[in-house]
Amino acid sequence: MMIGFFVNDIEREYENYTTTTLAHQAVSRGHRVCYITPSDFVLSPDDSLNVHGRFLPKRKYKSRLDFFETLKDDKACKIERVDMAGIDVLMLRNDPSIDAQNAPWAMDSGILFGREAARRGVIVLNDPDSLGRATNKLYFQSFPAEARAETLITKHASDIKAFAKDHGGNIILKPLQGSGGSGVFKVDPENQSNLNQMIEAIGRDGYIIAQAYVPAAKKGDIRLFMMNGAPLQIKGKFAALRRVAAKDDIRSNIHAGGKAEAVEVGDTELAVAELIRPKLVADGMFLVGVDIVGDKILEVNVFSPGNLESCSRLAGVDFSVPVLEAMERKVEIASQYKSAFDNRHLAIL
Repeated sequence: MMIGFFVNDIEREYENYTTTTLAHQAVSRGHRVCYITPSDFVLSPDDSLNVHGRFLPKRKYKSRLDFFETLKDDKACKIERVDMAGIDVLMLRNDPSIDAQNAPWAMDSGILFGREAARRGVIVLNDPDSLGRATNKLYFQSFPAEARAETLITKHASDIKAFAKDHGGNIILKPLQGSGGSGVFKVDPENQSNLNQMIEAIGRDGYIIAQAYVPAAKKGDIRLFMMNGAPLQIKGKFAALRRVAAKDDIRSNIHAGGKAEAVEVGDTELAVAELIRPKLVADGMFLVGVDIVGDKILEVNVFSPGNLESCSRLAGVDFSVPVLEAMERKVEIASQYKSAFDNRHLAIL
């Protein structure tokens, strides 16, 4: 099977990224892998869709580090133009918000060409039509209200101030678009004098999300992976970890200084997962990362959820294995039933 991994660019990939972990596992299982970036698609006059893929040498790799170093080596890798119809699975693993300012043309390229690839029989994960509706955090509002922290979205300072007053001055502010904890502020009674500056800082780039502060967030949030609409697990061990914010920082994102710790997934987290499961299934969201605090979800990352490698290390199992097994099963189903399922159904089967 041939798998294409769509990323923002090769330079921004790292050894422990989830994409690297999945690509290395794919190669270890005998599949051919190529990396694709926003500028690599070609729609030809004959309506064929091609791609200039970055292919790694077909050989055994001693480790994920060996695989990653080869990926970064321009001399070792080969750029090949291939018909997209020859790629079995296209996994969209880019973060559109990264390209929002410097390369806005690249933001939606994975979604746009992902739709074209799906039309030509490629299994595209996650479903590009649904990803098109999830390019900002407004998608979050489509999940059941009982699973979400109370949220206000506005550009008016008066609305935010009234919302803060209703919640005792304890709220979180963040931009409607963006990821990775960028532009996130915690408002409390002690720093309310800076509320105007916070609103101005976020509001320059668009709408503002004001979210009720969940006290359980002091202990950090839980990143839980869900696959095919269910919590990802191996023999009762869940692909999950607790992300604890660094001192003097409210953001628990690992790259923002947060610390990853092992965590037990209990009935509360499983109940939250069950609440959002129907929406993920309906949207063909194959692999997502859900951030949970108490009995509420704070984020649902449907584009490039990270920390799968950390979850594997903390649990002592390799969660990339069931992910690849699921992809292999989808390709087999597609070959047996031909056009019986559209991409959204295949994505979640």
